[in-house]
Amino acid sequence: MRRVVAALAVAGAVASGPHAACAQVFRWLDADGSIHYSQGIESVPPRYRSSAVIIGYDRPAEPVPVERARTGVGRVKFTPGQPIMVAARINNGTSAMLMLDTGATRTVINPKVLEAGGVSYRDAQRGSLRGVTGETQVLAVRVESIEVSGVRYGPLVVVSHDTGFNQGDGLLGRDFLDNFTVNIDNRAGVVTLTPR
Repeated sequence: MRRVVAALAVAGAVASGPHAACAQVFRWLDADGSIHYSQGIESVPPRYRSSAVIIGYDRPAEPVPVERARTGVGRVKFTPGQPIMVAARINNGTSAMLMLDTGATRTVINPKVLEAGGVSYRDAQRGSLRGVTGETQVLAVRVESIEVSGVRYGPLVVVSHDTGFNQGDGLLGRDFLDNFTVNIDNRAGVVTLTPR
């Protein structure tokens, strides 16, 4: 049975560097016949690059514009030394508490939250999620937008999965955060999200 393999790094929150405005997404098969998706050809192991196929772009060609708050940035207060939790709105409606994680490639949201927001699973992609706690089967679904502290971006393909952290409804990953300059000020206990 073929499977989709996605990597998820659950790391401490540190500001991420700039990335390309739009990255190609490649589909490739490994020696076992497992399906993989990678962002950028450099993420595909060299021996599989010749058979990798471009399937699209990680960020849509015409995304919903990043909307700015009156101050032009989003601000999130946090307690230094604790996980940074952000209040997010999914598709302009459903609320979620997400842990800001600049080490996570993808945003992960609890299926119950996505279902409450009316997110469609009709075109969901099945896959395996490998992380520090092992491997589990997940679905990837499209959300129209995610809004945090007055700034918004979308559409995004997010992972529908209960992280089991017992803290919030999931992780806010780099697929959202890379659209902003993220400044984490531990002394002030404030994260600022400035649209790029």
